[in-house]
Amino acid sequence: MLVRLLYVSRAIDKDCSKAIESILDVSRAHNMHNGITGVLCYGGGVFLQAIEGGRNAVNTLYNHIVADPRHTDVVLLHFEEISERRFGGWTMGQVNLSKLNTSIVLKYSERPEFDPYSVSGKVSLALLEELMATASIIGRA
Repeated sequence: MLVRLLYVSRAIDKDCSKAIESILDVSRAHNMHNGITGVLCYGGGVFLQAIEGGRNAVNTLYNHIVADPRHTDVVLLHFEEISERRFGGWTMGQVNLSKLNTSIVLKYSERPEFDPYSVSGKVSLALLEELMATASIIGRA
């Protein structure tokens, strides 16, 4: 059974470029072997991540993420059983939230800076879907 999970967290280190590279490298290696796909968004000290895969694999990964000392304030925004993946093209795609076009952000947010803590999980997921449709997600399968 496939599931999709969406969470947000805050980076411990505001200059988290090394942490981001480490997370992406480990994710891409781990996720391929565990049938997990998704996207990691970051910017302004915030991580927003969508993870898709088998229920047990996603649950195990999420428990690992919650315990990861590189971030805090982990909040589950959305969880659902799915019939197909939306982010199946990436073992872990990436988006720099601070480089998003303001008009895209304002479509989903009250302010020009996107804050996943202040919107619903469905709104965050809709933003990710638009980023996918506009080819804003980078990374490799």
